[in-house]
Amino acid sequence: MTHPATIARAVDHELVIKKSRFIAHVAPVASPEEADAVIAAVRKRAWDARHNCSAQVTGALGDRARSSDDGEPSGTAGVPMLEVLRRRELTDVVAVVTRYFGGIKLGAGGLVRAYSSAVAEALDLAMVVDRHLLSGVELSVMHADAGRFENLLREWAHGRTAVLDAPAYAARATFTLWLPAEDIPALAAEVAAASAGAVSAVPTGAKRLIDVPRV
Repeated sequence: MTHPATIARAVDHELVIKKSRFIAHVAPVASPEEADAVIAAVRKRAWDARHNCSAQVTGALGDRARSSDDGEPSGTAGVPMLEVLRRRELTDVVAVVTRYFGGIKLGAGGLVRAYSSAVAEALDLAMVVDRHLLSGVELSVMHADAGRFENLLREWAHGRTAVLDAPAYAARATFTLWLPAEDIPALAAEVAAASAGAVSAVPTGAKRLIDVPRV
């Protein structure tokens, strides 16, 4: 199953059209409540603006969406902004566009283009993070071997869709690597070869949505 991507961090971008300022703020969020909090913070900060229009998509599959025209003519702001998020196949993201009116009316078509362009240009500046449903694999090694195996796992993960957790130290050092299920046999073979069969890569049975920055 393909999961929608998200963005790594918040981005701001300003667009000026016929003296109206359109200031876009796009940010990653974990829930509709967090998205609402971002919108509220922008409205508080830009309290003197004519409009603070918004769109948000949340949920692992992007199945929750909301938008607001915030006083602009119906359908000219929130929905076009939402359509940009949908076209980019993003989720867990909120977009707020603050408009400071410049005295020249843009018309319905002009507003649609302005709000959608403000969000699209802000997203062009964002770091996109792909999401993958990955499987967990654990390696348990003696402390003396921890550095060598950490390097091996980092090198193996580099350039692949894989993420290494921080090691856990107890009686032994334990490493958890998240990777596609189909790559587990290849990893297991490399670990076995590096340790002459003394160390095993053991699937944990756990699965997790992992954010992997797009190269």
